[in-house]
Amino acid sequence: MDGSSRKKIGLLEKHKDYVIRAKAFHKKEETLRASLFVYCIQFLVVYIIKLKEKAAFRNTDEFYFQMIKTRTVDGVHKPESQAKKYTQEELMLMKTQDIGYILQKLQSERKKIEKLTAVLHSVDNHPSNRHIYYAEDREEARELQSQASESRVTLPSGDIPDLIKRKTAASYRELESRKSRVNQLEKLYMEMSLNKELQGQKRKLREDELVCPTSKPVYKWRSERKVTKMVVLVKAAI
Repeated sequence: MDGSSRKKIGLLEKHKDYVIRAKAFHKKEETLRASLFVYCIQFLVVYIIKLKEKAAFRNTDEFYFQMIKTRTVDGVHKPESQAKKYTQEELMLMKTQDIGYILQKLQSERKKIEKLTAVLHSVDNHPSNRHIYYAEDREEARELQSQASESRVTLPSGDIPDLIKRKTAASYRELESRKSRVNQLEKLYMEMSLNKELQGQKRKLREDELVCPTSKPVYKWRSERKVTKMVVLVKAAI
């Protein structure tokens, strides 16, 4: 085989050439790894020195509220429970606001259902245009009535366009979904109202104490004495 065809490729690499190239590559790799390790050690040393300086020059009177609001668990600072930072009155106020929001959404959904039901009812009935005619006597009234009945054109259900049918079906699906949403909101509103009322002093009645047994729990509130403060106004005599 003529060697002129391989002149453009150059000399082929021998095994000894490969060994030299591999040793050079691994030497550079070890040098980079060693330099990176030295850099990490130096960074850690500098960081520890800075921490020691901060600890040495710290202000003994320095105080943050986070110092008393966290606790150390296995060497890790964790905040205290968020539920303890609200008083009972604040929790009651937040529950009242939540109930108000649910009631607002419930009323909004009911109004949308009424509006959508009215629109679908008018579409299903196919109302025609109404005109008021005034007649002088009964004969003219009968004639006008016969003319109106002849000129009245009703659109059969088979001639309704497909677009209107699809929109009507979509409106009915929306109506069903809104009704189910109203039912869910009503249940949620009742549960939240019950939980709000159960915040006070109450006791769950036993089965033998129930006059009319039901499947749902019945509660009885303990009687509380309401202390009224009388304010006496004293008018200084001049």
